[in-house]
Amino acid sequence: MDGKKITLKDIAGRAGLSINTISRALKDKEDIAPATREVIKTLAKEMGYVGNSVAGSLRSGHTRTIAVIVSDVANPHFGIMVKDIEQAARKHNYTIFVINTEEDNELEERAIHTAISKNVDGIIICPAQSSTENIEFMKRNGIPFVLIGRRFNDETDYDYVICDDEKGGYLATKHLLDNGHERILFLNGRNRISSAQERYMGYKRAHEEAGLTVDPLLVKEVGYEPGDTRKTVKMMVENESFTGIFAFNDVIAWEAMYVLQMMGCRIPEEYAIIGFDNIHSRMFVPFPLSSISSSKGEMARRALDILLRKISEPNEKKSYREVVDTTLIWRVSTIGNNEN
Repeated sequence: MDGKKITLKDIAGRAGLSINTISRALKDKEDIAPATREVIKTLAKEMGYVGNSVAGSLRSGHTRTIAVIVSDVANPHFGIMVKDIEQAARKHNYTIFVINTEEDNELEERAIHTAISKNVDGIIICPAQSSTENIEFMKRNGIPFVLIGRRFNDETDYDYVICDDEKGGYLATKHLLDNGHERILFLNGRNRISSAQERYMGYKRAHEEAGLTVDPLLVKEVGYEPGDTRKTVKMMVENESFTGIFAFNDVIAWEAMYVLQMMGCRIPEEYAIIGFDNIHSRMFVPFPLSSISSSKGEMARRALDILLRKISEPNEKKSYREVVDTTLIWRVSTIGNNEN
């Protein structure tokens, strides 16, 4: 049968059984004897049979697929989170597909339209936050969705799972302050992003607690294009006095470390650096980076659990607003030696 798609009829003909028996056996229906099911499954595999999920979804109303929309899966933070979502989804017999937005509102809109056109059962999205327009579109469409990593203000009723960004910003800044760094460069994300706003709030609270005033010249918004951080750090080293760096995420922190080392600076002797996301917990890099840790696995599992609840109970009115704790993990980029 080379070149021809194998059907239930083909398997039935080879097995000498009815199409209905073949179908029920492949669906593990208990009215078919276990031994018969096993024989039919083996035969189907040998013949190269693949079930028609579209036909099944038309009958059930569900495709058992979920779209995960993130800004950049090349960032290890998102890559790890997507993997955790996929593993959790697999346990519930769901398949995911991933779409990047590059923090672009139009690409995000296109991603949402693509996901809905594929008849996904739901969407997990880390929003670009240029506006609420794309989120409102999902709401009007009726597609179940959950925000992950970012949230809008309390006036909206969007479900979300985030980490405690304000606490994380506070812990990172306090760690540097406690180790004698009174002038701390904050390489923040884009100001429109909730996590950037909340991490700045933590940065500011730590300063106020220490009796210090935030120097606005030491708070810089950096973009996501390669080289943006390098340009900013080089300019700041040449024009401002500081000894500590708190980076919005580990990728920005690594780029800052790179340019400082290229300039002949020593870490942590001259500049102490701390990031956010604790990517080092999942992948080892040559120079361990102090970082703020939040459980990406917990965030992924909770976001998926909420989404599956919304899929199975579409009329439920409960709101989900979950905040996962953050902790400080210090390594040699800020102080001494640590095996974490």
